[in-house]
Amino acid sequence: MARDSAPAFLCSPQITLRESPLLIRNAVPSDAAALAQVAEQTFRATFGALNRAEDMNLHCSRSYGEQLQADEISDPRMTTLLIEHDGRLIGYAQLRWGDAAACVVAQRPCEIQRLYVVANWHGHGVAQELMAASIAEARRRRSDVIWLGVWERNPRAIAFYRRCGFVEVGDHVFPLGNDRQRDLVMALALALDD
Repeated sequence: MARDSAPAFLCSPQITLRESPLLIRNAVPSDAAALAQVAEQTFRATFGALNRAEDMNLHCSRSYGEQLQADEISDPRMTTLLIEHDGRLIGYAQLRWGDAAACVVAQRPCEIQRLYVVANWHGHGVAQELMAASIAEARRRRSDVIWLGVWERNPRAIAFYRRCGFVEVGDHVFPLGNDRQRDLVMALALALDD
């Protein structure tokens, strides 16, 4: 599928930043290289200073790379949403359907596996737009609960998810390289229109 034929979601209401609107759209295979670069960059920027370099390097080598992201984009159990400004990727969200953490009570769960924004776009409403688009996609696919794991040592993200209506329902282990870390599991029940 050509990049131009991907479904696009304009922010609603359309947000104009720096004279140009943000565009949220589904990723296509040709986005894999740019996505891999931004995914690793934002992960390292968020967690690098708080973790051992060897654990970060191991995690990133297992999680990011053009082929890894191409496989995720092509996976029918996943949806990758990209947010762009002037044609440049400034953030993304990856949603996954299927199994949920044991503490998540749902018939049709959707996981926000990743939601990251490039650092110089923090504070401009980009994360809120990605979250709104993620929730809309989960509803469109008839999910009754959207959930995520967030590192217990990431208070900024925890506060953001709480503002979005997520509540803590348990925890699980997130292996960062060889370091087994505790993630809080947070969930949001979705009302579905019949």
